[in-house]
Amino acid sequence: MNDMKQEAVAYIALGANLGDREHSLREAIARLNAHPAVRVAACSDIYETEPVGYTDQPQFLNMAARVASTLAPQNLLRVMLGIELEMGRVRDVRWGPRVIDLDLLYMEGFEMDSPELTLPHPRMGERLFVLIPLADIVSSDNSQLHAFVHRALGTLDGKEDIRKWTRSNWPDESAPFAN
Repeated sequence: MNDMKQEAVAYIALGANLGDREHSLREAIARLNAHPAVRVAACSDIYETEPVGYTDQPQFLNMAARVASTLAPQNLLRVMLGIELEMGRVRDVRWGPRVIDLDLLYMEGFEMDSPELTLPHPRMGERLFVLIPLADIVSSDNSQLHAFVHRALGTLDGKEDIRKWTRSNWPDESAPFAN
């Protein structure tokens, strides 16, 4: 798929549970933003969460990012997978420990279901470690995603397994500039 001329807004979930977890999240955000066709617009706070699926592993730090990109969804996914690889991601256990994990959750204007990528992400409404950070940054301009996130949050239990770790220090482009 060819890249686009106009920017599209995308939402990415990030997670890490090996090494310096917070540093890994911030490094992945910086690498995303350093790509010439990706601009990080906002980052959620960082949350510590229990592992899901394979539970015999350390706790995760999770966050979400809102980006604007001229890349087609598959190309944005390839950039994300490249960042994971550069940072040492190893895929040997499904839902297992990882130095970094980047998941493309949603990209405005795109719905797809291919072997490489499904948009919106098929399990994002089932995972509090995705929904709570996403709720921090989903724009009310995107009323469909905003409504989905808040509706899904109201139906899930287990919020006690998620604790705020730290606030994000990424400048939110929608915030007013200080004088």
